Amino acid sequence: MTTQRIDRISARAYQYVCEVLRSEFYGSKSAGMMTRLEQAFARRFGVRYAISFINGTATLHAALAAAGVGPGDEVIVPPLTMASTAFSVLHAGAVPVFADIDPRTWTLDPASVAERITPRTKAIIPVAIYGLAPDMDPIMELAAAHGLFVLEDDAQCFLGTYKGRLVGTLGHAASFSFQSSKHMTSGEGGMVITNDPDLADRVRRFGSLGYAAVGAGAGKISKHDIQDPGYARHVEVGWNYRISELAAAVALEQTERLDELVAWRVEMARLYAQAVDGVDWLVPQYVPEGYGHSYWTYVLKLARDDITWHDFRRVYLELGGEPFYGAWRLNYLEPAFRGRKFAAYQWQDFEPGLCPVAEDVQPRLIQLPTNYYDRAKMEAQAEILAKTIDHFGR
Repeated sequence: MTTQRIDRISARAYQYVCEVLRSEFYGSKSAGMMTRLEQAFARRFGVRYAISFINGTATLHAALAAAGVGPGDEVIVPPLTMASTAFSVLHAGAVPVFADIDPRTWTLDPASVAERITPRTKAIIPVAIYGLAPDMDPIMELAAAHGLFVLEDDAQCFLGTYKGRLVGTLGHAASFSFQSSKHMTSGEGGMVITNDPDLADRVRRFGSLGYAAVGAGAGKISKHDIQDPGYARHVEVGWNYRISELAAAVALEQTERLDELVAWRVEMARLYAQAVDGVDWLVPQYVPEGYGHSYWTYVLKLARDDITWHDFRRVYLELGGEPFYGAWRLNYLEPAFRGRKFAAYQWQDFEPGLCPVAEDVQPRLIQLPTNYYDRAKMEAQAEILAKTIDHFGR
């Protein structure tokens, strides 16, 4: 790494925001940030279409709806991730079906997915958890055999790779989040990418109030059309999920610097990895050969029964470490899900025992931050991790 620190939000973002403000939000003077963002994002990921959204939950909802997911359908999801993945299935009117995770990568286990497929299954949402892609080839093979839609949830994985391919280009569509903790951010925002023009058209209309004049490559309706009293604006029912021009301005700057932003996270992960090298009771997320991890966070599994998660965190903080998160409670064990039936056809009971591997792994996970952009701070956090390990004994 050639520099000692960088600004997470650079001066260019301020320049772009000022362009928007100078337009005074008049369409006739628009800086066109949404279009510029979508074009830049599509170029970086090498896809035909990128459709921007207000957040990374709206992206999932829109993509599912555009794929025809609705009442009576099931969508297979992992339980170890932010609940927005499962919530989006409910937003679409379908029911989430939870499949277990791989015990080493903690990503969706294709064998468990296969066991969960029923005649009602319409889609699969594999999540690139913590910045690591799931094993996508067998998931895509299952999807092809059963006629299923695959929506990658890549909120935590920007520029990760899978067998030489960029994560986000593996399924039928992919969803990204620009929430404040992500590799790139505009505070809130999101993006759907795909190479399918018909799907892209439906995604755009669903997130843009069902306007007739919008589509895969057109995000705004023209004044010429909308001023006509006879113009039929809405060809279908849609939601107002469009990103703001201000958020798009910041997201554009972040897209243009995405390689740099990801590289700093990967470097922080490397420093953490040095600190835990040779420690058998802290187990990093396993990265299979041919995968490129983008490290939204660096995660360790605590494998000593005489040390609790809270013990480890207490000592880490006492030594000057920054607060870190544990893994989310498994979705189906959250109060919003546990014991509930969302449809008469729901066959899973949302209770303990549903995904045994995930239930074993989740309480043990230590999610160390990687969003540092100052070399001295990065090295200090890695040193604190090493001292915490020394406290408990290597």
